Amino acid sequence: MSKKGSYKRDLVNLFDEFLKTEDEGKIFEFIILNSNLPGPRGNLELAAEFAELVEEYFVKDSERLWNLCLKLMRFSSDEAPVNNPKEFLAFCGAFAIGAIGSVSSDFFEDALFRLRELSNDPRWRVREGVAMGLQKLIERQSQKTLKELDGWIAKDNWLTMRAVVAGVAEPALLRNEQNARWALELHKKIFAQVLATKDRKSEGFKKLKHALGYSISVVIYAIPKEGFGYVYQLIDSQDSDILWIINSTMLNLRLFPPFSALGF
Repeated sequence: MSKKGSYKRDLVNLFDEFLKTEDEGKIFEFIILNSNLPGPRGNLELAAEFAELVEEYFVKDSERLWNLCLKLMRFSSDEAPVNNPKEFLAFCGAFAIGAIGSVSSDFFEDALFRLRELSNDPRWRVREGVAMGLQKLIERQSQKTLKELDGWIAKDNWLTMRAVVAGVAEPALLRNEQNARWALELHKKIFAQVLATKDRKSEGFKKLKHALGYSISVVIYAIPKEGFGYVYQLIDSQDSDILWIINSTMLNLRLFPPFSALGF
């Protein structure tokens, strides 16, 4: 049996027991023990399997599954700091909250609200969990989610805007041309915020700047004509941070076929 299959078998047993006893302790313990933390890479296979099973079991008992995920998300940076195995609980909670919102119209708005709150978490891995939760929502509720994300773009709201670009910068999602065009429009609004601000030294701004260097390359790969057209407009600004982002974008495009063959 593959490792992913083993995770599913064990989690199914734990979920069945949880629905009978309401004791989530064994689920938490299993996630912690298999988190791969401390270490450079959390156990994404486990997180994906957990989110998929949350979707599956949600139809059996929506309230208990929702509350389970909320409890996971509430492990704060004080009790679950960066690279602590407990940090993976919050990561899985964010990922799974997005999964629930993707399959339930009743929980859609609340899922987005919770993810927006967590987008400003000081832990980078938890912020990645938010992005993966958003990707779940975009996968099944693309137009509703992308429209809502437009409202996340606001002055100096750097980490929340970072969640937007990290959420939409998923090649599989942007194979849908309409999604790709939405993603470009969201990037345009965020770049406008970058150009308008004088707050260039905050940690949030720096994290958004680095994320944009990758995310816009994913959009360009999806819709190159429109993407490159916009990048040429940005170059005209001669803004030093924008030029840094574009340079990073061009370096990242070297990793994408067919641009690698063109010498990017």
